[in-house]
Amino acid sequence: MQAEERLVRRLLWLTFFLASAALWWPLPSQAARVKEVATVAGVRPNQLTGYGLVVGLDGSGDQSTAAPFTSQSLVSMLQQLGVTIPPGTNMQLRNVAAVMVTAVLPAYAMPGQAVDVNVSSIGNAKSLRGGTLVSTPLRGVDGQIYALAQGNLVIGGAGAAANGSKVVINQLSSGRVPAGATIERSVPNMALQGDSLQLAMNNSDYQTASAVAQAINQAKGAGTAMAIDARMVRVNMPPEPARRVAFMADIENLTVQLAKPAAKVILNARTGSVVLNEAVTLGACAVAHGNLSVTISTTPTVSQPGPLANGRTVVTEQSDISISTGNKAMIELPAGVRLSDVVKALNTMGATPQDLLVILQAMKSAGALLAEIEVI
Repeated sequence: MQAEERLVRRLLWLTFFLASAALWWPLPSQAARVKEVATVAGVRPNQLTGYGLVVGLDGSGDQSTAAPFTSQSLVSMLQQLGVTIPPGTNMQLRNVAAVMVTAVLPAYAMPGQAVDVNVSSIGNAKSLRGGTLVSTPLRGVDGQIYALAQGNLVIGGAGAAANGSKVVINQLSSGRVPAGATIERSVPNMALQGDSLQLAMNNSDYQTASAVAQAINQAKGAGTAMAIDARMVRVNMPPEPARRVAFMADIENLTVQLAKPAAKVILNARTGSVVLNEAVTLGACAVAHGNLSVTISTTPTVSQPGPLANGRTVVTEQSDISISTGNKAMIELPAGVRLSDVVKALNTMGATPQDLLVILQAMKSAGALLAEIEVI
């Protein structure tokens, strides 16, 4: 009997040890490469924008009365091609649409390379399906031309209309031209030309910046990198220019041990989406949430006049309005130190995502939700 009691006592102590381990056990770290948590400062893409025309539409282009700029643009383009339009000509263009063309000029892009372009209607065109984008210059914020776009559009939507009925799937007024722009001018980048460069962290975090600097120093020697602040890490470059590309390739693939991220809750008020990361914890609290519902029912009734009353029979509607409030009891939620505990506690309330938007904000105000709330 004594042996059995000792065994039971040891099992109880083991159970207590495992149950309390989550409170004091060190948080697991997450491994990531430097290229996934930081970028080279100054190395970035550039946005390009242009105005053009899409031709070859099957009668679904802009209406001249509602979009006069389409006719003006076509006249200007034809004049450049040597075609003169008599003044006062009433041009009914149903196969042409004015569009806005956008593209992204990647870093280190060179003349002759091709990039994808997005085409969006800015007039009242019904559909761009089957259209062709005419040569369109794409400019940067400095007004200089960096690419020329032209090609056939790829539209992801579909639609049909007949006898007043219309069905549309996805968007018909925007499309894409794969590899539709050719780069004509490059943007010089001097990031690798100096004695040092700076790595910019994707998120401001002192621990991440320190971990990146330590990983670089361990791989390339002490003093190679130094964390300037929570966002920047300065890296000393090799004196030989021929070694710098391989040097940066090695640094980008270094493994960094990242700590647990800051607790954050993301709320999307438009869609009702609620996202919690693994660091969110919940303190003990009690929650009661009731819903207010309004019900309106309308019943048609017939008003029949009496005999010889010289009246007429009319149909009237009688509406009944009722208001009810949800009588939900207060629910006690236990403290949770793990994401699974927090999710289990929130599920016990049976609240909808729209209700959680309000409940989580109230928990934050009461100090029970240990996380930062961000509404997008």
